Amino acid sequence: MYKRLPKPKSQIHEDFSSESHEIASVDHLPCPEFLREAIFAAGRFWELEAAFGCLEGVVRTAVGYFGGDLIKPSYKEVSEGKTGHTEAVKVTYDKRRISYRSLCKAFWASHDPTNKDFLRFGIETHYRSAIFYGDEDERKAARETKVKQQMKLNKRIVTKIVPCSRPTNNDLVFYIAESRHHKYYLQMDHIGLCESLNLRSAEQFADSHLACKLNGLFGGDGKDKLQDLKDFMERYDLLMPDKTKLILEVILQASAAEKTLELEE
Repeated sequence: MYKRLPKPKSQIHEDFSSESHEIASVDHLPCPEFLREAIFAAGRFWELEAAFGCLEGVVRTAVGYFGGDLIKPSYKEVSEGKTGHTEAVKVTYDKRRISYRSLCKAFWASHDPTNKDFLRFGIETHYRSAIFYGDEDERKAARETKVKQQMKLNKRIVTKIVPCSRPTNNDLVFYIAESRHHKYYLQMDHIGLCESLNLRSAEQFADSHLACKLNGLFGGDGKDKLQDLKDFMERYDLLMPDKTKLILEVILQASAAEKTLELEE
């Protein structure tokens, strides 16, 4: 199931300005031995990626296609619903700071798992609600959280809990989506931030810790995004290129001014 994890933090490059390589050992970028990966599907991958990016302990997110047989499918091919693939999100997380069970809870909260449209996966739609587990512990956590969520909603949940490998022990492959689909909310409203972080290819978007957190901030449902942005800038000050800091300062000032106007009305 799992691809090779990102390079050790001493080799991580795109998230650091030239003057900040020496602080690559900060705890926001843990050593690979503490990292785990998980794959989820919940309709469109744009919203789900942002939902996971908000979480403490999530290091990176990537959107892609998973579950089918077609090699290196395109968005168009997957959208036609005949590849067996669905839109999915791969989450890289620090196991010391967030558990797989907590990821499952966030997954349930991110969408309506009782939506019967998901039952038409492979027939009329390429969207599905699914948790792809890698081992027995993950399967157990997924099932237990599903039962609790179903009791809470008092409705039938249609989400599938399926293994990441086939009975033949062949792991399914997560195919990374085209660059335009990654960090959707960051690209949609703040392309200047993407440029300041030197993000162009799909791989660069998927590997960037800062892009993961910024997309979660802008696309998440935080009630006080102004304070969230202030907290982000303080926490990641040493990791951000100067150009990124300047752009965020402008966004912060504009957000503060907008909030002031709202309070005056």
